[in-house]
Amino acid sequence: MNVYSSSAEHPYSHLIDTLDDGRIRFFNPHKLNDPRYDKLPLSIRVILEAAVRKCDGFYTKEEDVQNILDWQQQQDKAEVPFSPARVLLQDFTGIPAMVDLAAMRDAVAKHGGDPSLINPTCPTDLIVDHSLQIDFSKCAIQNAPNPGGGEAPSQSQAPSRSAAAKLPSRGGQQCGSQRGSCSKAACSEPSASPGRPSASVQQIENTPLLCPFHLKPVSDTDTTVKHQEMELIRNKERLQFFKWCSKAFKNVNVVPPDVGAVHQVNLEYLSRVVQVSDGLIYPDSVVGTDSHTTMINGLGILGWGVGGIESEAVMLGQPVSLTLPQVVGCKLVGSINPMSTSIDIVLGITKHLRQAGIAGRFVEFFGAGVSQLSAPDRTTIANMCPEYNATVSFFPVDHVTLKHFKKTNFTQEKLELLESYMKAVRLFRSYEETSEEVQYSEVIEINLSSMVPYVSGPKRPQDRVAVSSMKEDFQSCLNEKVGFKGFHISKEKQETRVPFQHCGQEYQLAHGSVVIAAVISCTNNCNPSVMLTAGLLAKKAVEAGLVVKPYIRTSLAPGSGMVTHYLSTSGVLPYFSQLGFEVIGYGCATCVGNTAPLPEAVVDAIKQGDLVACGVLSGNRHFEGRLCDCVRANYLASPPLVVAYAIAGTVGIDFEKEPLGLASSGKEVYLRDIWPSREEVRQTEEDTVISSVFQDLRERMKKGNTFWNNIESPDSVVFPWDHRSTYIRSPPFFSKLSKDVPPPQSIDNAYALLFLGDKVTTDHISPAGSIARVSAAAKYLLSKRLTPREFNSYGARRGNDVVMTRGTFASIKLNNRFIGRPGPKTLHIPSGQTLDVFEAAERYQRDGTPLIILAGKHYGSGNSRDWVAKGPYLLGVRAVIAESFEKLHRSQLLGMGIMPLQFLPGQNADSLELSGKERFSIALPEKLSRRQQLTVRTSKGTSFTVEALFDSETDVIFFRHGGLLRYVARTFLGADPAKCP
Repeated sequence: MNVYSSSAEHPYSHLIDTLDDGRIRFFNPHKLNDPRYDKLPLSIRVILEAAVRKCDGFYTKEEDVQNILDWQQQQDKAEVPFSPARVLLQDFTGIPAMVDLAAMRDAVAKHGGDPSLINPTCPTDLIVDHSLQIDFSKCAIQNAPNPGGGEAPSQSQAPSRSAAAKLPSRGGQQCGSQRGSCSKAACSEPSASPGRPSASVQQIENTPLLCPFHLKPVSDTDTTVKHQEMELIRNKERLQFFKWCSKAFKNVNVVPPDVGAVHQVNLEYLSRVVQVSDGLIYPDSVVGTDSHTTMINGLGILGWGVGGIESEAVMLGQPVSLTLPQVVGCKLVGSINPMSTSIDIVLGITKHLRQAGIAGRFVEFFGAGVSQLSAPDRTTIANMCPEYNATVSFFPVDHVTLKHFKKTNFTQEKLELLESYMKAVRLFRSYEETSEEVQYSEVIEINLSSMVPYVSGPKRPQDRVAVSSMKEDFQSCLNEKVGFKGFHISKEKQETRVPFQHCGQEYQLAHGSVVIAAVISCTNNCNPSVMLTAGLLAKKAVEAGLVVKPYIRTSLAPGSGMVTHYLSTSGVLPYFSQLGFEVIGYGCATCVGNTAPLPEAVVDAIKQGDLVACGVLSGNRHFEGRLCDCVRANYLASPPLVVAYAIAGTVGIDFEKEPLGLASSGKEVYLRDIWPSREEVRQTEEDTVISSVFQDLRERMKKGNTFWNNIESPDSVVFPWDHRSTYIRSPPFFSKLSKDVPPPQSIDNAYALLFLGDKVTTDHISPAGSIARVSAAAKYLLSKRLTPREFNSYGARRGNDVVMTRGTFASIKLNNRFIGRPGPKTLHIPSGQTLDVFEAAERYQRDGTPLIILAGKHYGSGNSRDWVAKGPYLLGVRAVIAESFEKLHRSQLLGMGIMPLQFLPGQNADSLELSGKERFSIALPEKLSRRQQLTVRTSKGTSFTVEALFDSETDVIFFRHGGLLRYVARTFLGADPAKCP
């Protein structure tokens, strides 16, 4: 809704300025001539510009602009709207948003409205990147039968036969099994299922393939292409739906599979720094449904991750509502240690900022030290801000930014326009200037010279360990009690060694043995230096005769084809392969729990010795049990250190004093002997990482790939749902939609579905990773005649509300006080039975019993996920009563019509002597308001007061409508949704 019908009526039309001989217009907040503007942090200036430009008298008002200008006084007080320039969706979290829009079209059509009007009003990019699983390993592919007879051809990216003869084998006899196991059952043909084409591994292996990146014939033994085709067969229904979305919805751009990871495509292709639309230029900004969206702040583009509900709101024209944040100025001084990688800098800054307690704030970097950081360095640093709970880590545009874009996809004309605009609106920073007018909420100084190589773990990203202290620290983890770091292994069991057979050879596992080593570049490939360091390290290791034991589950998952391109061009890719780090494809795998099963002999050895086995990966997600249930210790490390620990085979090593292994000559080889110098890495980067890789990406974006281009999808305004589908279903969010807004519904005699403690994360709540064979979701899929092999993952089935509801609270790490041990179970209070969470909720819903959840502090912390609210809603949860909430999760609950209720200060379930087994009633007044206190009455005759966490009038309106989706749907039915009874 626009109150102002023309630019002449716009309250800030007098701020319009021009560039490029008057052909480009822009709103120039600096022309306000307000001295407060030059003191604003540059990230706040971006929010101010959007408020000025979008001021329509309805969603954004003049008082909002004044509140932002008065940031020094209004921070942490005023609630203001922010209208980002675009929305970024990845397929796992993007598919529910698109499914919801498709379902909304159905609902509007059912009530006589025009479904074609439902389109994103904000430009939306959906990147298909998160469905990759590891189905093949090198040893399986190399020994697969060649359908044409004779010797199987060599891999397309492997060294030549003459070169391969000079390179040592990875070590050990190769077996012909899939997934590192010799079980014939693993290679059996899946059965046909409704809505899914049947395909066997053998069929895939025997199909001639065309590489989607180089469009030339490749060997049928190429693991990358096999993974790509398996991905496309497994996810055909989802891809067909995405193809329909790309045609049916306006303002939606779908980036096809195998182009790259969402945040990487955002950096390489979608980022603009400035947007130009209809002759108007303004800053680029973005909200995305991926926690890595914050990487974009390294390029001077304001952006952060939101849940699916919030993204849908922005897509449909609603601004993001945020409390004006405090902005912490992070001053960087000193010089970077020559041995430190950008990952070391990232972890060092993460430690400092986490200790500073900056949750919910913006961080803005300044100081002479910033100029030493390349644009890729900055995006890597910005990526980690969710780990220290900041909203964004912002690097304003400077000459380093311009230099980066000059090498990538910007013409000289675009660069000149960008620089002129950013300087005109005072969004360009020069570190040569000695005076600093910007005033921050707080200033933190960090000395870059103090950064030394670290890893992070074994369970949390904030627990950093200097590499020089790794052996000693792991030993202390074995000794400590079970907790964030400890495993409490008795002294007599710490020296346990378990022998096992693998591929015809005997090996031993011990505490600290590395069984998973994943070089993941989705959050590092924006910085080629760390991947090239790893590649050069692999090259030197192979040349020295070092190998990686074949039972270690190694993988190389580039975030985009750009990484493969420069690794191949620099000549290091064959050496990665020789150590077992094969390119498995382009998409999230190990980080999201899609690790292939470990060899059965390895799993048996771990269980037999009750060993603390280890995974080492270069991503930034490594919670306990996420990589693999039997791998208890997981460490985040830079890519070269992942390679180093894989060669060592253990984390219990002192690299300074102990050798990695023996060279073919029998000489001991130390890490320092094969670690490439910074100069060597820099020279390789300059020689290989050139503008051609960005040109390559643009070409692939235009061409798509053969598989995607051949996918057929329906031509219709509304989506023709297939009731047989186990991937895509029309969700029931609009089943009881009425044009009029119903009055508030009180909660009467509700039971607590769960009684939870502190720090319940989105990983505990939202379905993620593989679908356990004994879960409620598995029972449903089995009833649809699917085999466990066909379950796929929760992420892939995010468009099926039946699966996702059954996967809500299905985490094996969920601690429910009703049960007393971790697991996805709860107590059905009326019967006293212990059931799966879904089964208990289903019984309550059959009886018409409303549900609540009791929780402790920091409920809903972690990365954003839409199903953390949708799942509880479909389970029948009406309210969550907790000591405190993660702000984003609180908004997500409201977006689905679930009340976030907070105990009063000093109170909790224990202090109120709640057993959780009471029945709870909450009366809602006809007129709801912000931060309203409500009374909760229990069946014991007691009562207590809670605060309803409505932070704005928008929150109240959304809740009264039963959530954001119904609110938006009513706008398309001709109702005035802002008017509630």
